Amino acid sequence: MANTNNLPLYQVRADCDRTSIVVYQAYRAEIADAAVRAQRFVAPFSLSRMTWIKPSFLWMMGRCGWARKPGQERVLAVRITRAGWEKALSQAVLTSYESGVYADRADWERQIKHATVNVQWDPERTLSGAVLDARSIQVGLSRHIVAEYVEDWTTEIRDITPTVRKMAELIKEGRKDRAAEHLPKERPYEVPVEIARRLGM
Repeated sequence: MANTNNLPLYQVRADCDRTSIVVYQAYRAEIADAAVRAQRFVAPFSLSRMTWIKPSFLWMMGRCGWARKPGQERVLAVRITRAGWEKALSQAVLTSYESGVYADRADWERQIKHATVNVQWDPERTLSGAVLDARSIQVGLSRHIVAEYVEDWTTEIRDITPTVRKMAELIKEGRKDRAAEHLPKERPYEVPVEIARRLGM
């Protein structure tokens, strides 16, 4: 792995403003179309399953293969309230044990068993798909809290698939500079101290 961008190992980076933050999800067409029309997640989206939200655009591109992987052909940019985002993080339990975050492994096992929100840190990506040492946050919302994400936190849902596919073509043509012009303006998100401790930051 490389960390050519000199990013901190654990940092939340996002397209955000004073009141909101953008997270990304990729779905099949039926779910995406219904969500964009309603400007909220509706059937066939399921409220009974865990849903994962990610603020890193490039990590999402690595995950969905630039909207080419089956079932992930449509990429949505979902703007949610900062209050909702921080509520989720304040309930988060890491998906793997970290000493210093939990009293001991048994403490972590108790917490993860009953967690309403899971967090894992995955290697960040570059525009060309290279894997970095720096980590990108993934937040898993369980069925116990996902309804709040859908009904209370979400303020806008945009289908950014055309831009994603255009960027993929530019990269394929060796025109990374042109592709980079379409990147969302992500910046460090200041996480409250108590939440940062919970996230192992």
